[in-house]
Amino acid sequence: MSTSVAEPVVVPAPHERGWARITFATMAFLVIPMTPLLRVLLPTEQTALLVAPALAACAIIGWLAGGRAALAGVWTLVAAWSVTRLSDGNGIFPLLQGGWALLVAAAFGVLVAVRRDVAAPFLPRALRAIALSVGVALLVTVVVPGGPKRIADGMAAEAGRRAEESRTGWRQMTGRPEWKDFVAQNPAAGEMANLVEAQLTTLPASARTLFPSLAALQALVALALAWALYHRLGRARIGPPLASIRDFRFNDLMVWGVVGGLALLLLPGVAIIRAIGANLLLFFGALYAVRGVGVFMWMASPGRMATGALVVLALLFWNVLGVMALGLGVGDTWLDWRNRARPKT
Repeated sequence: MSTSVAEPVVVPAPHERGWARITFATMAFLVIPMTPLLRVLLPTEQTALLVAPALAACAIIGWLAGGRAALAGVWTLVAAWSVTRLSDGNGIFPLLQGGWALLVAAAFGVLVAVRRDVAAPFLPRALRAIALSVGVALLVTVVVPGGPKRIADGMAAEAGRRAEESRTGWRQMTGRPEWKDFVAQNPAAGEMANLVEAQLTTLPASARTLFPSLAALQALVALALAWALYHRLGRARIGPPLASIRDFRFNDLMVWGVVGGLALLLLPGVAIIRAIGANLLLFFGALYAVRGVGVFMWMASPGRMATGALVVLALLFWNVLGVMALGLGVGDTWLDWRNRARPKT
């Protein structure tokens, strides 16, 4: 009777269920950044450039964990095509976009592969990958001769180009007879159009200042989408699925990112210090705003129709509701709403 020890068998994990929400989220992430205002503000306009390398990294890790090599090969080819095609263009900015996408995907892949723990949650890994990517990017910027000036000039040129293209397209749309007839019946629409055109003039300056935090937030969303998509396409588990937004939370010490950013932003004098504060406040503030949304969803437990209505309201009144969500999220650091008894209605 043989007593040889068999190799451990990797049991494939079942597919994640449900394609509707992740498909909607992915399409929104791919389409919304191409709208006139956001294409000026956000660093990456063609966001497939971020998703494809991240999904390729997840597929490669899944292959190393016993998954299908074909899936890793296909998404590696898709990522290579995305980086070469979508980052093609004149100037330094397309190279920055492609390099950033590859850097984030590589950092995330290495961190997940080094600690191949299927119980380790997604968010801490993703945040560490982005922090590592930002550190490497800053190091390269400082080491390369003339790096800071070349990058700043490239960002300014790209923001100006996008703003001019968006203004031209917006003026063409508002100059059509159909639009003029509509404005004649709805004067408020004309005021809104003038406001959008004015914002297209002022947004490039904000885009240059907030470039690091916006790039980091876009990368975080791309990693989350890639993680969710992989666990629907692949069979080898590389970590737990994304939790519901109602359960979204992170280390409470990250509140110091909000506090530090606000303190630096309010300091008078040096512009670079205030810019660092603005980026810290935007990045950590966005995380806490999402946490606040999670707290609200836990408290209210809305159905599908109510959730859809809330999404529409958030798009219309994002500035007011965003501040409210931020306050609710920061307050959750100390009040820990979701560990209390659910309020009765």
